[in-house]
Amino acid sequence: MLAAAWSRRRFLGAATLAAGATFAPKAMWAEELDPRVDSIVAKTIGIDTHNHIDLPMTPADLPGPQIDLVGEMSRSGLSAICATFATDYEQGAPYERFETALTAMDKQLELNHMKRALNLVDIRSAHGGGRKTVIQSVEGAHFLEGQLDRLKGAYDRGLRHLGVLHDSDASVPLGDVYTNAPKLNGLTPFGADVIREANRLGMLVDLAHGSKKTTADAVKFSKTPILISHTGPDWRLGSNERMAQMMRPRLISKEHAKLVADAGGAVGVWLHLTDTPLEYAQNLRAMVDVIGVEHVCVGTDTKLTPATPRKFARPANFPKPPQQNGTPPGQNGTQTHAHPGERTNLGWEGETQGFYYVVADAMLKVGFTPEEIAKIGGDNYLRLFEAATQ
Repeated sequence: MLAAAWSRRRFLGAATLAAGATFAPKAMWAEELDPRVDSIVAKTIGIDTHNHIDLPMTPADLPGPQIDLVGEMSRSGLSAICATFATDYEQGAPYERFETALTAMDKQLELNHMKRALNLVDIRSAHGGGRKTVIQSVEGAHFLEGQLDRLKGAYDRGLRHLGVLHDSDASVPLGDVYTNAPKLNGLTPFGADVIREANRLGMLVDLAHGSKKTTADAVKFSKTPILISHTGPDWRLGSNERMAQMMRPRLISKEHAKLVADAGGAVGVWLHLTDTPLEYAQNLRAMVDVIGVEHVCVGTDTKLTPATPRKFARPANFPKPPQQNGTPPGQNGTQTHAHPGERTNLGWEGETQGFYYVVADAMLKVGFTPEEIAKIGGDNYLRLFEAATQ
């Protein structure tokens, strides 16, 4: 009984303070979770299809600060994350940054006694043994620089989840990005070659950030179902008008979502534009109502581990992070403070329990069954991952 009580209060307020949060907690939902939550989290393989891990990207910064990846995953209730990084925040040398980040991740996994999951068997084996695992992901194939053979090298180093696009165009473009004016007529010939090679090697293709035309092209070229790992429904904009205006270009329409689902793929719903777990569960419900429960995933677009201060150069249309301590970060500033919506276990203001626990609870409250939570929580991603990597 004591263990059950502890698990219902999985993520203590002390962890919130340790994470460096700068906001005051509010009791925005019941402290006691639905009694079914513990069993759901324990039995299902919870996967975040898009979770950022900040890593050093220059050799001089290796190995970087040690991160408590196992601890944060244990608090969250997740079994696995698609651990991703992007190389296009700075100009030049994307391949060096890509290789350096993988080297940094190698070290973090070693320190945390973890391994990358290379196939479905690895994920199921880790879960069955009570171990946490990561699926190595990258957001944007900028590191290729037109050299398709680099994809094989990335595969050999454990990359199994390929985000083809990000905010800026690669030096050899791959396709139109949904936040930029269309100029490439969708997927480029090189982008199509990348998808074919990812299929051949055994990588899951992620079309997040792709325009509707790019996505339509991709589902035609890919031999396996594709994923949009993180986005939101453009028919649910939340209560913050400023954030809604800023994030609106990054949401997808019902028609866009159906392109993916009709080809057997799935769409990951993120935390942005939601103020509580209940609102997040309602966004999951809204996406399910359009494309079906077999085609929706959890893709938070948050950071499981603390953000590390780093400089970054954004494209002109890239959303600036919220103002912190009265000082806006600026076009080339640094981010140092956690805020609601940035950290996975601090997804909403006042959150005092682990991410997957509060989400499962909220999903029950909006009418999802435990079986449906298992599908959205991880099984739908596993189906795509198996199809891509088998």
